[in-house]
Amino acid sequence: MSNRYPGSRVEVHGWEARYYDLLIDFISLGKYPSFIKEVISLMEIQPADRIIDFGCGTGRNNLLMLKCLSAQGELVGLDIGEEMIVQFTKRCASYPNAQILKVRMEEPLPFSEEFDKAFMSFVLHGFPHQVREVILTNVQRVLKPQGEFFLLDWNEFSLSEAPFFFRLPFKHLECSQATDFIAHDWRAVLTQQGFENLEEHLFFWQYVRMIRARKVSSGRWK
Repeated sequence: MSNRYPGSRVEVHGWEARYYDLLIDFISLGKYPSFIKEVISLMEIQPADRIIDFGCGTGRNNLLMLKCLSAQGELVGLDIGEEMIVQFTKRCASYPNAQILKVRMEEPLPFSEEFDKAFMSFVLHGFPHQVREVILTNVQRVLKPQGEFFLLDWNEFSLSEAPFFFRLPFKHLECSQATDFIAHDWRAVLTQQGFENLEEHLFFWQYVRMIRARKVSSGRWK
């Protein structure tokens, strides 16, 4: 299966999808499990929250979220990869309040102001910038008034000034769109897309960042 966006690596298929979690552990030098636990704790999930995960993948992150939810809470994952959907379904099978939908996040979604929290992990950087803006509009639309968006992705940095041990794998393992992503001012982009109260959490020598942002009330935006 070919990607819709040439050069992008966010649509993962085949053996890479089947062993995705192992690859992430290897690339992060075994630090991913403790890292993502900290990230999920920073979301301050409430038992009755409704959460939507854009590009949920294997469900590994979602399992941590589900453990914070009561039966009144709900988690909806979005992904298009068949292998990812199979893994998510198996991993979250014991949680009746979890579901995964095979939909593209840049296309119209069947939700409107229904979720307390939206999460996106290392997905947005893989799209052309005009498509990223469409995705952020979708995030804004599915959140309840004052709902929160958690964007986990690369921080802004100068690749030419990064140390060799980081610059080399970034150039060879990341998709071409990631170089454009790290050059944007994402606080400004999110503000323009209808988010406020932005706060940052930095990881991995400040090369990775989670931005927590609140949806601007519709009456005060645009």
